[in-house]
Amino acid sequence: MNRRCQPVRVASAPVPLHPRLAGALVFYSSGAVLVLEIVGLRLVGPYVGVTLQTSSAVIGVALAAIAYGAWTGGWLADRIDPRRLLGPAMLAGAVTTAVTVPVVRYAGEFLRGTDAANVVMLALLALFLPAALLSAVTPLVIKLQLDDLAVTGRIVGRLSSVGTLGAITATLGTGFVLVRFLPSSVIVLLVAAVTAVIGLWLSFRFGLWVSRRGRVSMAVIGLGAAGLAAVAPTPCDVETAYHCASVTTDPNRPSGRTLWLNSARHSYVDLDDPKHLEFAYAQWITAVVALRPPQDVLHLGGGGFTLPRYYADTVRDQVVLELDEGLVALDRRELGLVTGPSLRVHTGDGRALLAREATDSRDLLIGDAFGHLVVPWHLATVELTRDVHRVLRSDGVYALNVIDGPGRRFVRAEAATVAQVFRNVLVISPPEALAGSRSANFVIVASDAPLDLAAITDAVARVPEPAAVVEARSWAGNAMILRDDHAPVDQLLSS
Repeated sequence: MNRRCQPVRVASAPVPLHPRLAGALVFYSSGAVLVLEIVGLRLVGPYVGVTLQTSSAVIGVALAAIAYGAWTGGWLADRIDPRRLLGPAMLAGAVTTAVTVPVVRYAGEFLRGTDAANVVMLALLALFLPAALLSAVTPLVIKLQLDDLAVTGRIVGRLSSVGTLGAITATLGTGFVLVRFLPSSVIVLLVAAVTAVIGLWLSFRFGLWVSRRGRVSMAVIGLGAAGLAAVAPTPCDVETAYHCASVTTDPNRPSGRTLWLNSARHSYVDLDDPKHLEFAYAQWITAVVALRPPQDVLHLGGGGFTLPRYYADTVRDQVVLELDEGLVALDRRELGLVTGPSLRVHTGDGRALLAREATDSRDLLIGDAFGHLVVPWHLATVELTRDVHRVLRSDGVYALNVIDGPGRRFVRAEAATVAQVFRNVLVISPPEALAGSRSANFVIVASDAPLDLAAITDAVARVPEPAAVVEARSWAGNAMILRDDHAPVDQLLSS
């Protein structure tokens, strides 16, 4: 006896959501989670650094929140009419999103540092609750659409695809548009406001009338969160596309200015005396360069433009490759940066811009690019060093600033990497730092032309903050060579 397969009905809401409404809710909620993830990294970065560990913690917490929210949303959808949950889930997501900024800013003051526990805790505070609540929306919507097992796969696949498209759109829109024009706090509060409006509309649509007291309470929470965000301690005066930046005045030197990036003391500039060098590494570099005065200089990283200002009236041509256009604008506004024919700035990724520089065009290249306290990994590899070598003339000098701790694993690896390309390489730092007794700046000096070890040792010993000099190959020993395929910079530093 032949039996025709009949569609099997499952218990569901009598009237599913309109497919377009269902898609819109999934698209928005999935996208909002990704907006919070990207902005979350910017919120926590000033307190715990913008490192691989920080990125990993933020991504890991976001994924955990998505997983937990999806599981919880699905579990609740099988027990409670999803129509009664959609509005409250969105409203709760709006409230937890709104309080994210003040929570992170107050908690960040107590969780500063790169300790793993601090990084993970701050990421949890920034992301977990709002991301989990918003991630619960998708299974609730899917449950409302499933009234026919014959089309289950099509519905689940379609909504999953829509959610992924929402996440992609939010990722690109946030990275390319929102962070360029809006501060992180404004982006977060904007997401909270939009989510609250959607949550209220859903509640009214499904007959879950929010009482006047409830509406007043949400308004108070939203306004209170915005107010707390405005008065909460913030480590930055200006938020650029890449940095939380601030400039402070030196109490002991009225014309002295310190540039802070992501809570790290990054550069020092004397507005009245560009020859004043506050940081030891800058003193060492200029002492070495004075032995072989350059005419054409390329800077990989601008920061506060301390060294470009130092050489402004003594070299023929300088080009600075700086990633952050907003930082350059801050330098012009507050640190006295003046550019012209002999001092030009190209904004963009340093490695990509370096590849455009002419071969044999410079006799000095200074590497001073940092993400928080870390040299970006792609600016530390042997492939990058080969491009530096290409740009320098036969007697050109490469001076690279590096920060490392007593373990010296990164700086030794970087010294070994540079020594793979250049014939002569030296390392400059205080004796105790070279011996592994403390953290410090290290300057790696490289050239194919001979480097006068005695003259350089004497030069850096006579600066206000003297240092010692060692030959790089013997000092680095069997340290690893950093390559594009394997450059674990953050791990070498953290260990």
